[in-house]
Amino acid sequence: MHPLNHPLFLQYIIHFNDEKDYFECHEVGEEYWKLIAPKDKTHPLTGWIQLAVGMYHWRRSNYPGALRSLIRAKPKLAEAGIWTEGFDQQQLTQLLAESIQGVTDREPFKHRDLPLVPGELVQAIKEQKQQYLAPAHDEYYLMHKHRLRDRTEIIALRQQKKRRNL
Repeated sequence: MHPLNHPLFLQYIIHFNDEKDYFECHEVGEEYWKLIAPKDKTHPLTGWIQLAVGMYHWRRSNYPGALRSLIRAKPKLAEAGIWTEGFDQQQLTQLLAESIQGVTDREPFKHRDLPLVPGELVQAIKEQKQQYLAPAHDEYYLMHKHRLRDRTEIIALRQQKKRRNL
């Protein structure tokens, strides 16, 4: 299987293009990254994650965070080999450049779809969508998702870790 046809990456694209849910892009991207390249912060998947994080921050008008993430994503996605197959590389580079410029100029957030080219990846996304029912979320929820989600499990894990380190 081509690495971009992995269900987690297909989910990333659906979250990005269809739902504009960059927080979930980060979540599934990180899950996939931990499966195949844990701790390798130079892996191209980290570029995809940083792109989503940059868009999330931009939407929230966190311009410094958005700029930092988008700048870090750009070189990782510029020469990503198989990790950008199925995407129009020129348009992907342009998406990043325009997003970086928009953030630099402090323009209001503007979503840009990931530029897919017809082929195997597009077909795999269509098949994945048939198995997936996207939840409906309003703009406020998408913008503040990291604060609105249930963090009980995360807090409990942090407390356990703290107790072990004492």
